[in-house]
Amino acid sequence: MAPYPIDGKVALVTGGASGIGYAACRALAGAGARVVVADRDAAAGRRAAGELGADYVELDVTSSDAWTRAVAMVEASHGGIDIGFLNAGVDTGGAGIADLTDEAYRRIMAINVDGVVFGARALLPALARRGGGRLVATSSLAGLLPLPRDPIYTATKHAVIGLVRALAPDLAAQGITIHAVCPGLTDTPLLGGAKAVLEAAGMPLLRADDVAAAVLGCVASEETGCAWVVQAGREPVPYAFRGVPGPAGGVRPPEGFRDPAAGRG
Repeated sequence: MAPYPIDGKVALVTGGASGIGYAACRALAGAGARVVVADRDAAAGRRAAGELGADYVELDVTSSDAWTRAVAMVEASHGGIDIGFLNAGVDTGGAGIADLTDEAYRRIMAINVDGVVFGARALLPALARRGGGRLVATSSLAGLLPLPRDPIYTATKHAVIGLVRALAPDLAAQGITIHAVCPGLTDTPLLGGAKAVLEAAGMPLLRADDVAAAVLGCVASEETGCAWVVQAGREPVPYAFRGVPGPAGGVRPPEGFRDPAAGRG
């Protein structure tokens, strides 16, 4: 089967003004997509859109009302949406559970989890109106492995992967695929002061462009429900989830029940 044609498609990217989001906007535009940079920082978003020859929409991903407005605006101006990349994210700065404030907890959950849930809820009907489409969400290796220095970030990224895998079977019937990208350490502003320490230790870092290439691979793929591991110097690969043991005694699920993870590795 031929890869999904990106040329001429309308793609909305959250957190599109910097880092992985900006790199993905550039890669999608280079593949011929009509890109909409979505970011809450209007100055940075407009600057990024101007550099890329793209459009800009102001969007606070933590607000369901803002999502409704943004999707309506893009549909009105572009005729629809075909590709969504739910990329906006933050960390806690390494706060341990004992030092975690309510404010820091609510902030990271709102951006990393609500932003993906609200985004999927707003974008999926738009993709369905186009007869199908592509949705990709940014998780992390911390969505597959524990990151002890930031346990709440780890929890949010596990949530993204769980949501993607659970949504995939029903979306497939609508011609919509959904994937999570799970980058390792990436040279973006999120690293902050840790970049110098990592480089001094000889730790290879991904470039934002490496992750953007993986996003394009997700969009082109006819598979769905995968968590793509992206590591420096390696080709992206779907993570092989081991099957969960079933109940003893050969008990079968109720009639009509469908395991959302059935068929996934």
